[in-house]
Amino acid sequence: MSLPVAILAGGLATRLRPLTAKIPKVLLEVAGEPFANHQLRLLARNRIRRVVYCLGYLGEQVVEAIGDGSRFGLEVSYVFDGECLMGTGGAIVGALRELDERFFILYGDSYLDTDYQAIDAAHCASGQRALMTIYANAGRWDTSNVEFADGRIIRYSKKDRNERMRYIDYGLSVVHRSIFERLPRHAAIDLATIYEELANTGELAGFEVSRRFYEIGSFAGISELQSYLAEERHA
Repeated sequence: MSLPVAILAGGLATRLRPLTAKIPKVLLEVAGEPFANHQLRLLARNRIRRVVYCLGYLGEQVVEAIGDGSRFGLEVSYVFDGECLMGTGGAIVGALRELDERFFILYGDSYLDTDYQAIDAAHCASGQRALMTIYANAGRWDTSNVEFADGRIIRYSKKDRNERMRYIDYGLSVVHRSIFERLPRHAAIDLATIYEELANTGELAGFEVSRRFYEIGSFAGISELQSYLAEERHA
């Protein structure tokens, strides 16, 4: 049975203003249609069947555009932050009622063309409460923030970096709900803080992917993804 995917799509997307002044980031046009369409089709190709969107800013537009997800071969449901943004971790706490014992976490602006079922299997085999996918970045796409060895994340931090950090957080994780069940509800929490603590206590497994990530968090990222999608169509 395929794990559900929690998609974090509640941010304000200030880096993409004025494009996101009236349109949520996940609905920005990429290669002729909303980015969410590309992301959802990718998930369906990877045998994902259920998606839970964690929404905030302009989230009603996402519900209207995607609906129940049936045209993508998916079951899609929605959870809203409420009046205050809960952060990436807080959004997951609020969505637990829609999720299973284990689930994927994916960012709403990421196009990650990788083997989701292999990542699921790696998490099961690891025996750890969480697994983070990583990419051998070496400072190319963004600042490396992961120290990785023997299948385990030794150190993860976006602020306190060292020279042994050769990898970057790829943007896809598998987690057990127990990580979030004891966290306070209706409180802003950052996923990065949760992952950093899991790494420090030896509870964060790592899975190295071989294909680079694409994202629409910047204008340059949108351009790169459009080029990649065009190459896919002609492959």
